[in-house]
Amino acid sequence: MRFYRNHAIFRVIAVLTLSAISLLVFQRDLAASDQPIIIGTGGVTGVYYPAGIAICKAINKRGREHGLSCSAISTEGSVHNVDKIRSGDLNFGIVQSDVQYYAVKGFGPFKGKGPDTKLRAVLSLHAESFTVLARANAAIKTFDDLKGKRVNIGNLGSGQRTSMDLVMHAKGWTKDVFASAMELSSAQQAEALCNNKIDAMVFTVGHPNASIKKATSDCDAILIEVAGPEIVRLITTYPYFGAVIIPAGTYQGSPQRTRTFGVHATLVTSSDTPDKMVHNLVQSVFEDLVDFKFSHPAFFALVPDEMLNKGQTAPMHPGAIRYFKNAGDLSHLLKIRRAPRR
Repeated sequence: MRFYRNHAIFRVIAVLTLSAISLLVFQRDLAASDQPIIIGTGGVTGVYYPAGIAICKAINKRGREHGLSCSAISTEGSVHNVDKIRSGDLNFGIVQSDVQYYAVKGFGPFKGKGPDTKLRAVLSLHAESFTVLARANAAIKTFDDLKGKRVNIGNLGSGQRTSMDLVMHAKGWTKDVFASAMELSSAQQAEALCNNKIDAMVFTVGHPNASIKKATSDCDAILIEVAGPEIVRLITTYPYFGAVIIPAGTYQGSPQRTRTFGVHATLVTSSDTPDKMVHNLVQSVFEDLVDFKFSHPAFFALVPDEMLNKGQTAPMHPGAIRYFKNAGDLSHLLKIRRAPRR
């Protein structure tokens, strides 16, 4: 009799335990639905901001299905986004692939903070070129001609500043090689170039870019090649870099192709972000992939299979893994829908 009484007690305890676990899972998923998605991007003149807007548009379109809402905010850039995800002030951010690598390893701008063990990859986005733009009358024909000039090297916390610092280190340069080294944001630098406050600027961005297009048409700015043995060593040493060609005629004043190097834009989050939230975000983007691709020229070349791991160093978030595992072949998502009948 005592055995059966104890057995019944154990069954009650087991049922209560399972109920408590189910309640916790339900509450976590409910909290995930109630919590808004906030994506940190970059300056409004770059491509990160429209990328964040396009992701949020896909999510909000299906808000009634999954209960999520999304907002994209302009920020100081990649390093800033990683720091804010780490502190819990952002749940998603768009970052350069090199910055993602530094965060995971605790290198570069994250030295002293230690490796970010909670950073998780979600999606790979567009390719980005390290781009140098100079005034046509500034006597700048090569990257080495930047010495002795007024150059905007990018604001602290931005991806272009991180890349510029690495290039300067590879060349053995400090800021003292320039007549002045400005630290303007991406939203400020094109105007400063056209107003003759700087001679050149650096911008890690997808092409074509509206800010660069405006500068090349309004104030005769030209693209400058970023090439040479130091750049070759960077590309061969670091896995997140690759050689890039900006096609001839992309911008007025630069009829020839322009050699440089580049990275990939990536969407990242924290391991603390609920699986369901990440899964629904990825699913929303891929279910709206055609509209996403055509929301900005920099996204035209996106290929679904390459959006899994291009430029990714951080482990992939389980919510993203679940979507890609269940989705299988993604190539069918690029079928163009017929135009609606009128």
